[in-house]
Amino acid sequence: MEPVTHVLTGALISRTGLNRRAAYCTAAMAIGAELPDIDTLWSIEGPLASFQHHRGITHTFVGIPFEAATVTLAFYLYHRLRKQPKTAAPARWAELFAYTLLALLSHLFLDWTNNYGLRPFFPFDPHWYAGSFVFIFEPILFLFLLIGLLAPSLFGLIGSEVGARKPPFSGRAWPTAALLAICALWLFRFNQHAEALTLAARNAPEATRVYASPHPIDPFTWHIVADTPDHYQLSTLDTHTQHFDPTEPSDTLYKPAITLPLLAAKRTGLGRIYLDWSQYPILIEAADTTDPNHPLAVVTFTDARFLYNTFLVQGRTHAPINGQVTLNMQAPDGQRVIETRMGNKIQR
Repeated sequence: MEPVTHVLTGALISRTGLNRRAAYCTAAMAIGAELPDIDTLWSIEGPLASFQHHRGITHTFVGIPFEAATVTLAFYLYHRLRKQPKTAAPARWAELFAYTLLALLSHLFLDWTNNYGLRPFFPFDPHWYAGSFVFIFEPILFLFLLIGLLAPSLFGLIGSEVGARKPPFSGRAWPTAALLAICALWLFRFNQHAEALTLAARNAPEATRVYASPHPIDPFTWHIVADTPDHYQLSTLDTHTQHFDPTEPSDTLYKPAITLPLLAAKRTGLGRIYLDWSQYPILIEAADTTDPNHPLAVVTFTDARFLYNTFLVQGRTHAPINGQVTLNMQAPDGQRVIETRMGNKIQR
């Protein structure tokens, strides 16, 4: 999920009553809920390193206890260094660690719900898991988070205007109701996703497997990928009407024949990393004849799961999460890579 959703989720969970149990709880949970995305620092090493380590060790059951300990230690040191370390809630460090760990688990869960996935059992199990029933930014979920966090302050302000006293740590009802509403949204979307997979398999009996990716807001519209031996068939499904939109010729993506440039591209750093992550990879080979004396092969990697348009992302027009490697097939093996790109960024 996008960062703000993570931060607000951690804050919302703390406001259900945990913030009265341990000092600094809201701040620690808000930070912890976003901390796994510290792996974005790998972008310093370039876009390929960033892609390789995105949702890596910081998004695992092995990594998050250390992250929770780091956050707890930071607040412990802050507490000790304060001139007046008195807090409204008691300073309970073991509980703060547990609540921060809960916030970190919420990050893993939210990332699992979308179609990018994560590897929570790494390094023991390198398999990617993706629930694929919530879009990477879900406006309805975001609205529930805002209501749950802002409504207590708003109604508290109204109460203060009429002279009502506001007790400390009041306002648990709204965050709790918002969290229950979010859980209901997840459950409904999860059921619709299961229905989409059932309908997709029935619609494409020749497919060896099918995949359904979510749209934002609309829980009934799904991007379907049907994997057959020689092509991917893309379609859009409405689970409410059980209707598939008519397919266009461009919705049939044929798998390319094996060529030497494709084999070489798969053995590059980009190829190994991309194919380790991608569940429905598409490889497109093209020729670069800018210099006719030294023709180059350009191989593009994309994933069929993301090739669809929404009002937030135009995935068919500008394929997200794509990589490209330029090869000189006349060079010796191991020296063929001329350039590697992730999106529009060049790996230096």
